[in-house]
Order: sequence, then C-alpha cells, then structure tokens
Amino acid sequence: MRRSVVALVAVGAAVLTGCSAPHPPEVTFYTDGESVAAPPMDYCDALRTECSVTGGDPVVLDSRPGRPVQISVPSEIAETPWLVIVQSLDPEGNLLPMRQEVFTDGTTHAHTVVPETSGHQPLVVEVQQLGAAQAVDSENNPVVDENGDPQLVVSPRGIWSLQLDPPEQRDD
Repeated sequence: MRRSVVALVAVGAAVLTGCSAPHPPEVTFYTDGESVAAPPMDYCDALRTECSVTGGDPVVLDSRPGRPVQISVPSEIAETPWLVIVQSLDPEGNLLPMRQEVFTDGTTHAHTVVPETSGHQPLVVEVQQLGAAQAVDSENNPVVDENGDPQLVVSPRGIWSLQLDPPEQRDD
C-alpha cells in the first residue's frame, strides 16, 4: 500500500510539472564583470493575442564608460526576429540618438553592444522579440486587403530591458 501511495504521488507530481505553464524566456546581460538574467517586462504569443504583463522593471547593472554589454538570448528568442535598441551618452554627457540592430537569421543567440569610444556610456540596452498583430483601424475594426485577408503589423511580443548605472563622478 505504501509503495502504491508513493508511486501515485510521484506520478501526480510528474503530471503537474508537465502541465504547468511555461515560463517566459529570460535574457542575460553581462557588463563590467557582472551579469543579470532579465525576465520580460511584457510577453505575448507570436500573434499578440495573449499577453501577460509581468510588471517587471528593467534590470540594473553598474558599468563604467566604454564597457561593452554582452547579450545572450535563448532559442525561443534567437529563432525569431529580434532586435537590440541602445541609448547612450557621449563623453560630454549628451544623449545620443538611439541605435538599433535587427537579427532575422534565426541563429543569433548573442550580441555585443560596443560603445563608440572609451568615453561613451550606454544607459539602456533593450531586447525586443518581434511578433505580428492584426492591423486595426481607429475604430478597432480589422484592416483587410482587397481579398478580405487580414493585414498584419510587426510589433514587439516581448521586451527585456537593462538599465546601466554609471559610477558616480568623484574627485580623488
């Protein structure tokens, strides 16, 4: 009797584990000797019909100017179109235009953001996994083509964000 109870509990645990909802993928950021795994701030299915707002804040790492930021994405992201958006400061503290790089080959699992010079400071590095959503007009009606087929627009289905904190400027 005891063996059958133990076996039943083991089977029940396996069934519950197999039926649990999959966790959204995490992105790993690394800079200046430290790394952090970032959960998505928002995450949707590929057609953006089911979304979960995780309420996550950007992850934070300390980083000195000029340090590269390495990004590692899991297969769930790498096998789909994804992009990196970077916001930086120049050595004088001026905000630079955002840079972005798009990956569509389905095989890129990592990317390194390299600052323009040793004095440039990345402030925000964001990863967006792209999906498609049905286009709607101003009254929220589906937009269709002349054949009645729905029109799709590309939009982020997942967003992961890293905020970089530069060290305080000190007079030593």
